[in-house]
Amino acid sequence: MIDEIDHREFRAVLKRARHTAVLTGAGISAESGVPTFRGADGLWKKFRPEELATFEAFMANPGLVWEWYNYRRDLIKKVKPNPGHYALAEMAGYFKRFTLITQNVDGLHELAGSPQVYELHGNIRRNRCLKCNRTDYRDDYVQFPPICQCGGSLRPDVVWFGEMLPEQELSASIAAARDCDLFFSIGTSAAVQPAASLPFMAKQNGAFVVEINPEPSEISAICDLTIRGKSGEIMPLIVRIIKEVQGEE
Repeated sequence: MIDEIDHREFRAVLKRARHTAVLTGAGISAESGVPTFRGADGLWKKFRPEELATFEAFMANPGLVWEWYNYRRDLIKKVKPNPGHYALAEMAGYFKRFTLITQNVDGLHELAGSPQVYELHGNIRRNRCLKCNRTDYRDDYVQFPPICQCGGSLRPDVVWFGEMLPEQELSASIAAARDCDLFFSIGTSAAVQPAASLPFMAKQNGAFVVEINPEPSEISAICDLTIRGKSGEIMPLIVRIIKEVQGEE
């Protein structure tokens, strides 16, 4: 595996990179035991998304939606970051600029110690008030469905089907993709827009694009380096190479 990763051009890019951007998807979390939604065992195979993951569904039956998300929260509480998450947290310290973007809502990057994460699809551990827009991470609800201290209804702070992505996170992610000179796509099928367009933006602006994924994806053809395998195995090797490269300077 190390021979596949450790080639001359990649080492040269690692040495000169001033801004590295990373996009992670469900694959990196699946290695920690977080169920995916599009795989053979995905949770969406058991439930209809339009019944549980839309604003209309929430307004029609907030109790049912909250039961679904509390079930998912309980699953996520039992999992921990894996070596891929920890390697990315460590990588942030080796580049002048480092931007971590995720499509995942589990918060595992933060738990691993990543200093800043742009969460394109929100965070399932977080609540948001429909009235005052305040957010918190409480789960000790006085009543159910839960309400905010202002009296407004609380909802899971995730992006539902039909909703726009958070403007600040999306704008920062697009800016990073256009500015970086090294871009990693890790554990994502690159099938969900607008996140799927980020590797293409990076490529169009001259970045060296690396894909780490067990299977081919929508972006495989445009990548400069494609590594098939689990991020939890590959990313620690890449951190090792980064240390070697920086030690050569």
